[in-house]
Amino acid sequence: MDTPAHPHADPFARLDEQAEVRRAAGLVRTLRPRPADSPLLDLASNDYLGLTRHPEVVEGAAAAARTWGAGATGSRLVTGTTELHAELERELAVFCGFEAALVLSSGYAANLAAVTALAPHGTLIVSDAGNHASLIDGCRLARGTTAVAAHNDPEAVRKSLDTHRGPALVVTDSVFSVDGDRAPLAELASVCREFGAGLVLDDAHGLGVLGDAGRGAAYAAGLAGAPDVVATVTLSKSLGSQGGAVLGPAKVIQHLVNAARTFIFDTGLAPAAAGGALAALRLLRREPARAARAREVATALHTGLTRAGLEAVRPDAAVVSVRAPSPDEAVAWAADCRAAGLVVGCFRPPSVPDGISRLRLTARADLSEAEIADAVRTIVRTAPHRR
Repeated sequence: MDTPAHPHADPFARLDEQAEVRRAAGLVRTLRPRPADSPLLDLASNDYLGLTRHPEVVEGAAAAARTWGAGATGSRLVTGTTELHAELERELAVFCGFEAALVLSSGYAANLAAVTALAPHGTLIVSDAGNHASLIDGCRLARGTTAVAAHNDPEAVRKSLDTHRGPALVVTDSVFSVDGDRAPLAELASVCREFGAGLVLDDAHGLGVLGDAGRGAAYAAGLAGAPDVVATVTLSKSLGSQGGAVLGPAKVIQHLVNAARTFIFDTGLAPAAAGGALAALRLLRREPARAARAREVATALHTGLTRAGLEAVRPDAAVVSVRAPSPDEAVAWAADCRAAGLVVGCFRPPSVPDGISRLRLTARADLSEAEIADAVRTIVRTAPHRR
């Protein structure tokens, strides 16, 4: 006869031990609600084009809520698809150069949908070592077998594919979220075609920043619309809204409608988010220089910081990564920046795959030259070795 559990045992006692380990390692994370109108200069958000508060984008969201209500009301296969969702999908596909698009409730859900639905049992998934957590989780949930390839190394991808006979999928970020470096997409596509493998690229940090008028990394690499390439995007960065989408051949999108669990069983994207994203997309089409300006700001930040002696990774898009000596010093550095009026991102393990803590700066197209200079001065003045 089984011995009953102790009536006073705490089933979550182990969480106290884990919390202490995090505290000792300087890895405790806390939520920090922000006010609606903060006086701080923001270099931490992913609002690359400065559109989340743009009057046209806000009105697009508000008008959609007034027309369709606050929520989508259900799965998109039941009641959650509106004419607005279909319109957004059509315009996204055309803008990015793909045959079709499918909108989901988040970029995370879009990555899970693409990887799990396209990598059934018997598929080899080759995943870059620096991929975002959503791609990693997609690989874990897929029924295929995953091989992790060295970061940005097409030859490592080739070696993995050469060991497999059967369907294969290569998955990678187009722009990696920690250091902001670009994947060698053209080279990866060439390797994929040697073995008949599909290529899935997460263009969350490329859309709105790279390619002609911000059409994305796939477009910039000449891969948009290719029959063997699928891209995922988020609507929460350059488009200033929320949600995600998968772009690709029409038959792939139709397959996701029928097979992707994060699409089938999830409530559709709220109309306000769809309306805001559509308004931002149309504004970007009308003002394509915003994409180039975001890249210019990133370059200016990098130049200013490296000239002052800080170790910053050269940006390929709009992310600028500045290395910190330790997790504790990264947290203190970010706190000192905030106290001086500047908000920066603070990335520590396990968010960074190489274990090196960083400040992560996101360039915005709407930053002035004076704001860029002020940000550089603040980061340099508060750097750990200068205290």
